[in-house]
Amino acid sequence: MSLTARCLRIGKIKYTNVWPIFYYLPDKAEDGSYELIHQVPSLLNRAMAAGEVDMGPISSFAYAEAYPNYVLYPDLSVSALGKVKSILLFHRKPLKEIRNGLIALPSTSASSSNLLRIIMSCFYDGQPVYSVEEPNLERMMEGKDAALLIGDDAIRGGWNNNKYLVTDLGEQWYKFTGMWMSFAVWAIRKDTLLRYADELDLLFHNFLSSKRRSLQEPGAMIAEAIARVGGDERYWREYFGNLSYDFGPMQHEGLETYFRYAKQLGLLKQDVKIELWSHNTAVKVNE
Repeated sequence: MSLTARCLRIGKIKYTNVWPIFYYLPDKAEDGSYELIHQVPSLLNRAMAAGEVDMGPISSFAYAEAYPNYVLYPDLSVSALGKVKSILLFHRKPLKEIRNGLIALPSTSASSSNLLRIIMSCFYDGQPVYSVEEPNLERMMEGKDAALLIGDDAIRGGWNNNKYLVTDLGEQWYKFTGMWMSFAVWAIRKDTLLRYADELDLLFHNFLSSKRRSLQEPGAMIAEAIARVGGDERYWREYFGNLSYDFGPMQHEGLETYFRYAKQLGLLKQDVKIELWSHNTAVKVNE
């Protein structure tokens, strides 16, 4: 099938944190206009960069690395003002005591791993040695001072933990900056804007509709989370209620601050501009 004939490929992160925006969006469109590609953040980032996925949520850091190639849907993100509950650092001693220690990062992460680098370097004046490993807490902690888990791995790790200190990176970011942190943003490759103009317009409204319905009537989504991941109704109501799925000026400001810290540390090579989609037209924020 030629590129012009194939349907729109939409990435979907394989964690519960994106569920509200996707919950009422079928995996495949009845008319065949799109299909969902399920993967962990790091692999979706690569697929988007390679053009194997046309649009969907990617790590904020992945957007920053190649922002000239993307525009972002407004009003859609996975963000938090303080605790996020699924970006957790498990550690043996207080952060000040391991600031120059050995820390394992998960192979599934981009934004959160670099957020940890910022926190340890800029806020704790540390220089840890990092390794990247598959997300298995006990294996990651072998010979290490700390291990980072994200998404459902972090949620389960938090439930089962009885031996490590736990630090929520969203809470740490807020403690030192007072700002929002956006972990994932909804990106569209610029080379798809004209090819899928009608689909992108309809999808934007469907994503917003799913977000509103999921958060207003979360019962079905919560029941599925309990069945698939575990926990109870109270936990999931607090979890989904604590996250924000918006992407407005406050989230932009927090993300731009994150990008500046990342550039300061040499994690990014260039300044990053946030460009928003608007009926297939890229509009620069703060233009």
